[in-house]
Amino acid sequence: MAETLELWFDFSCPYAYLASRKAPAMAAAAGAELIWRPMLLGGVFAGIGAGQGPMATLGAAKATHNARDMQRWAELLGVPLRVPAAHPMRTVRALRTLLALPAARWPTAIDALYAAYWQRGDDITQDDVILAALAEIPEAASALARADDLEIKAELRARTDEAIALGIFGAPAWVVRRDRAIVPGPASLATILIWGQDRMPWVDAVLAGWNPDAEPPPGGPRPIGFGAQGFHSPRSLELYFDVASPFAYFALTQIAALGKLAGVTPKLHPILLGALFRDIGQVDAPILEMTAAKQTYTQRELVRWSNWWGVPFKWPVKFPQRTIAAQRLCLLAGDDPTLPLALARAIWAEQRDVSDPAVLASVLASVGAPESWLERTQDPAIKQQLIDEGVRAREAGAFGVPTFVVDGKHLVFGQDRMELVMRMLGGWDPIA
Repeated sequence: MAETLELWFDFSCPYAYLASRKAPAMAAAAGAELIWRPMLLGGVFAGIGAGQGPMATLGAAKATHNARDMQRWAELLGVPLRVPAAHPMRTVRALRTLLALPAARWPTAIDALYAAYWQRGDDITQDDVILAALAEIPEAASALARADDLEIKAELRARTDEAIALGIFGAPAWVVRRDRAIVPGPASLATILIWGQDRMPWVDAVLAGWNPDAEPPPGGPRPIGFGAQGFHSPRSLELYFDVASPFAYFALTQIAALGKLAGVTPKLHPILLGALFRDIGQVDAPILEMTAAKQTYTQRELVRWSNWWGVPFKWPVKFPQRTIAAQRLCLLAGDDPTLPLALARAIWAEQRDVSDPAVLASVLASVGAPESWLERTQDPAIKQQLIDEGVRAREAGAFGVPTFVVDGKHLVFGQDRMELVMRMLGGWDPIA
């Protein structure tokens, strides 16, 4: 299969830096040609209406988590990373210098400029710093001298515009291109966009022939623990969730298997996501507030998670939904994930409205829970318990769902970080 793997990047993104260190080996292992695609990330943000980008508007809890997250990924990937005091720095000058270099010099130059930014913390806005970083490249001085040429400026703008046209909204972005003459079917098979350094297993699977929008990966679905050996330890696992979230739904599809693999019983914490959002000043339905490009991609990713893990998914007819009664029922279920998963599945696979008491009664019956629990959702003690769980979530540092807490100290956000949770349960104790 004729393929190319493009890595779209900007030196200012730490996750793109991490991806850049792994991309050559990934392409080589798949027999694909690696093509470096520099773009101006700030220009992408401006072009898609994202202002200064998501980092500019992060709440305190999410900013703290993101800082830990990048350090965890660096540790896991074995890549040195130090956030410069001046981060984020303007990278226009460095990007233009790269564009002015012969393409054969790009791999060396990219490594060198990333090392300057994310290993040494050098100020790559300065010409002398750029020249020092590129000291081993004979054409560096002449390339820097051309950084203000109209031709080079226009090329960076054109590359940034191309990124926007592809649907890119952040970095790193991977684009796998296949030979249309070899791969029959729709155009989506010929050009596949994947976002994030945390999706490298997806990139590997696409390079092996996976169409993530239509089928399971080669070899079948890959649920949590796929190919892993069971392990038992005294570690604890907590999960904060609201069935109103599709991401929490996906986490609930995997939590029982994760607990069994790790030899732990996960402690389930139902919360009201809307109440948490109000408490921390977040909008009620963040997915509806995303830029058009990110919203389109996120909708596609939900289908990809469904295919990756082999679980059903359909966007509900009604969204968002009120889940107060459903979450109170989850409290009554204790730490058994059966009912929470059934309620989440009712929304995210069966397109049902869990604010309807008749639907709740049907779901209760399907898992063998007593219908009398519906009346108990009006119990003042249950109401207060749900409020208390929300307070506990906020105090733990949660800013969304699903949120995991391992050993009472490692907070991990997102169903796309469950592999990190699994590693922690298996004995990994990250520095961050």
